[in-house]
Amino acid sequence: LETHVQLDTKTKMFSASSNSYQSAEPNTLVDPVTLALPGTLPVVNKRAVEDAITIGLALNCSIREITKFDRKQYTYPDLMKGYQISQFDQPICFDGYLDLPNNPTTRVRINRVHMEEDVAKLIHVEGPKGDPLHTLIDVNRSGVPLMEIVSEPEISSPEEANSYLTNLHSIIRYISVSTANMEEGSFRCDANISLRPTGSKILGKKVEIKNVNSFRSVFRALKYEEQRQQKALMTGEKIIQETRGWSDDRGTTISQRTKEYASDYRYFPEPDLPPVHISRSWVKKIGAQIPELPDDKSARFSKRFGLSPYDAKLLCSNKSTAKLFDRTIRKLCD
Repeated sequence: LETHVQLDTKTKMFSASSNSYQSAEPNTLVDPVTLALPGTLPVVNKRAVEDAITIGLALNCSIREITKFDRKQYTYPDLMKGYQISQFDQPICFDGYLDLPNNPTTRVRINRVHMEEDVAKLIHVEGPKGDPLHTLIDVNRSGVPLMEIVSEPEISSPEEANSYLTNLHSIIRYISVSTANMEEGSFRCDANISLRPTGSKILGKKVEIKNVNSFRSVFRALKYEEQRQQKALMTGEKIIQETRGWSDDRGTTISQRTKEYASDYRYFPEPDLPPVHISRSWVKKIGAQIPELPDDKSARFSKRFGLSPYDAKLLCSNKSTAKLFDRTIRKLCD
């Protein structure tokens, strides 16, 4: 799963424009850097780097002492520069894990957390018969700080994928780095799925599913794609590495394009940004500010108040509910 988290910083990833694009008039939160005007230079948002470190520590990641940015080359109307500033071979966070509360506990390893910038928003306008008329572009979202959290390919079912996403979503909200509102696009997921024969350790061709905007949609999309690929393999059809979109109305995935490989993006180090040096003292300071996370809070509720693991987990799944419970208990004990 590739989970994208928009950070709740005041300004954008590489410019001084406001990050509060959700309620702004279209194309009002722009600047020369956001518009990719010739001669402009990006500047790294320090708060975004700190939030990325916070996410990494909350997911038990190692934090790289020297990290850099790279240019990811591809052409699409919502990409103002014709490339995206991202991270390739030196992501800021790596080798983490997230434990799922299954019985027994399932550990999903986190490959990486890397920093990048979001793209502009395209609004496709249809005619009275549903035919496409034209596309509008809103640049406000372009440059918003975006963290990509990539899991290892070891989630073994749509149910586990749903558990992983709900637990990750809860952690992101606990550490207050993002609103994590899926309906607004500040927490969204691309799901990659491949099948393998029973007993085999070799995964088949990977299919990426785009445009999944809710936990339910991720679950439904993976269920559908699991059955589609299984049927194809049983009838001798080859699975191709591609990107497919998810249609909530139809309940099906739709082929969009063949999936790119890393070499297709022609990554190279971003020449306008120097490497970022991250001291251990800086990491320690950020780590000291991380609040009690859902699993730790749930364990404390069970041990101290005698709650069942289910009730404790339910209380702690929402930060506000857990906070209210804590305050109520303290009030009763005063």
